[in-house]
Amino acid sequence: MANREALLHTLHEICMEYPGAEEIFEGSVGDPVYKVSGRIYVMQHQLEGSPSIWMKAPPGVQEALVASDPDRYFRPPYVGHNGWVGAWLTDGIDWPEVEDLIDDAWRMTAKKSLIREYDATRKESSAS
Repeated sequence: MANREALLHTLHEICMEYPGAEEIFEGSVGDPVYKVSGRIYVMQHQLEGSPSIWMKAPPGVQEALVASDPDRYFRPPYVGHNGWVGAWLTDGIDWPEVEDLIDDAWRMTAKKSLIREYDATRKESSAS
């Protein structure tokens, strides 16, 4: 298995690239959660002794991912009934796919003004 610290560092880098993102260590969880606009969009958890990430997801995404790759994706406890999707944080993680899921999670949670700011910044940087 890949170095847990390296995986958490990659997760941190992805989650914190968004405007308004905050990394908070919740007392009850002990693992980092990522918030925007005061609300959680990604959580990192030790589940069954293995690191995992839980992400807010658009309707139908959780079901599709779990059905297509149940060894990589799962329905997380506590928030899975709300459509969140879990992914095992292992050396086999598909970071580009997870980045897309994190982007969806952030967009579902952030205020519209932050989304406009982020999209404008990305559009400017791709035009250069």
